[in-house]
Parts: sequence; C-alpha cells; structure tokens
Amino acid sequence: MTVRLADGVRGIGARAWNACANPSGLASPHPFTRYEFFEALEASGSATARTGWQPAHLVLEKDGRIAGILPTYLKSHSQGEYVFDHAWADALERAGGDYYPKLQSSVPFTPVAGPRLLASEAADRELLLEAGKAATDQIGASSLHITFLQKAEWDAAGRAGYLLRNDTQFHWRNQGYRDFAQFLGELSSAKRKTLRKERDAVAKEGVRFDWLTGGDITEAHWDRFFEFYMDTGSRKWGHPYLTRDFFSRIGASMADQIVLIMAKRGGAYIAGALNLMGESILFGRNWGALEYVPFLHFETCYYQAIDFAIAHGLSKVEAGAQGEHKLLRGYMPEETCSAHYIAHKGLRRAVDQFLTQEREAVGEHIGELAKHGPFRKEI
Repeated sequence: MTVRLADGVRGIGARAWNACANPSGLASPHPFTRYEFFEALEASGSATARTGWQPAHLVLEKDGRIAGILPTYLKSHSQGEYVFDHAWADALERAGGDYYPKLQSSVPFTPVAGPRLLASEAADRELLLEAGKAATDQIGASSLHITFLQKAEWDAAGRAGYLLRNDTQFHWRNQGYRDFAQFLGELSSAKRKTLRKERDAVAKEGVRFDWLTGGDITEAHWDRFFEFYMDTGSRKWGHPYLTRDFFSRIGASMADQIVLIMAKRGGAYIAGALNLMGESILFGRNWGALEYVPFLHFETCYYQAIDFAIAHGLSKVEAGAQGEHKLLRGYMPEETCSAHYIAHKGLRRAVDQFLTQEREAVGEHIGELAKHGPFRKEI
C-alpha cells in the first residue's frame, strides 16, 4: 500500500478517479465528485496554485491499483470554501504561528454535500482519513479541513480524531407533488399568498423562462450566462472565482447533468441560474442578472428549480449556502458537516471547545427555524 499526493486530476486519470467517486456505477452520479468537474476547475485556471488552490489530491494505491482518493488542495487563503475558519487563522497567527498553507478537502467554490472519501471499501476510507493527518504533518501544513462531507464520513472522521463541525443549509423536498400549485396548497395561507404575489410580479414584467440541458446549451448561452455571473459576482465578491473556460468545459463534458435556467424578456436573456443534477437531486449553484426585476432572483433560483424538480420527478432541491430567506419559500433547514484536523495542539484544544458549543447552538437553531417553516401546522 502506498499513499501519494497528485498535483492535479490529470495525474490520476478519469477512469481511476470516476471508479473511486462512483463505485456503484450510477447512471447519474454525484456531479460534483466527477473527474470531469474537477478537471474543468483545474484546466480552466479556476482552481490552481495561482488562485490559491494548488491541487494536492491524496491517492491511496494498493497492489498498484488506485483504491481511494481524497480530493485535496493546498491553500494560501480561506476564500471560496463556505465554512469559515478566519478566526482560527487569526488566533494562530497572533500566537506566532502560520495558519497558511493549509490543506482543504472539498470541491472548490461549491458548498454542496457529497462524498469526500472516494473509495468503495470502509477500510480504505479510514485509511484516507489517517493518511490525511499524516500528510498534514509531513508537509508542514497547519491543518486539514474536509468540508461538506456525508454524515457517515463525518462519523468516521470523528472516530479518527478529527474535530467535528456543523452548519445549516436550506433544501426543498418533493413530497410527490403533481405541480407547483399542489406544493402551494401545503403552505399556510399567508405564505401561499406571498409566493403567488412574487411569482405574479415577475410574470407581469414579461419575464419568461427557458430550461436548457444537454445539447440545447450552446456557447452563446454560456457567453450570456457568464455576463450574468461576472456582473453579479463582481458586486457580491469583488472577484468571481470561475473563468469563462470553465463553463465551456463542463458544457462539453457534463451537459446531460446541467440545467441552465435562463430568464428572457423582450426576446433577450436578462438573467440565469446554473444547476446540476445528481441522482434525483437538483443542485443550485451560480446565478446572475443584468437587469433588476423585483423577485427575479427568487423566481429564477428557487421557484423555477421547484417547478423543474416536480416536472422531472426529482426528490430534492439544494439551493446552496446560507440564506434564511429560503425558509419562507419552502426550503427547510438541514444540517451540513465538516471535519478538521489541526496539527497545533494549543489551537486544537481551543477549537475543540468552541465546536462543542457551536454544534449545540446549531442544533438548537435548526430546531427553531423548523418551527417557523411556511407549511400549515398540521403538515
């Protein structure tokens, strides 16, 4: 058995990577663990050493065969992760230590839960956790952070000595609705009135929507969507993460798992939302607009996603990170998980105490949020 760090997905190869990421051979695998998604991020210049995301994927080999992968990046900052550790970095640096570089096991710029320990055997997943700690120590990184991992992986990480953290996202679940109207019927009358008012306001502005997937998506669509992404991203973050080439690459390699929702008024597209589909789940990712229309964001990102999920029999819509405003619109709070190995013993003790209190607070917060959901009390 050997463990090595690969300086990019191309050093592993599509066949070996996807065999680890999709051991069950699903026809519609998790889109954000596919080789094609990581390759698009790295080859497009979106996730590279220049942008502070240096590929350092942990590869477990047994008898000359790749048996497991922990997608990992060597980071020089804490941007684009959606699990915030800036206070930890400040604490270590005030104490005279160096928080960067650190190791980050995640899908860059993607707050979507999914497998992180890419291996079919439980024993190999445990080996990846141990190898992650060893790699952190050997290369002199301050820490290893595995974010948005699945609950079973989170439990295994806890047994391996990682510190455990929770946060909250908002997801919509399909209860077998035949259409959006039936979903509205499950809401309290006040909330139902609000959603109808918001949808009607967008329709009265003359906005219509196209759902594009597969071969329907052209480079012209990506050109227009990239305008939306850059305009909104520049105002929100200052510097958007993804390059134009990234979108062409996923369009070429993952088109059947892409749902591009484009808003049109007067014959021209004015806004859009990028979604990816996995096994019965629609994952909302990026959005942007060049014109202001009241409630257009809610309609494009949330209501159209629900419409699409119902029409295609999908069980769930995950609408991305944060945002308690989603609760009013039928997206209920759910727990997300991350695991952290911190090499510095003093910082590790302090963070452990903090996370014990934070996990309790997050659990209580989710419970309180659920009480204020939009559904009728009997539902």
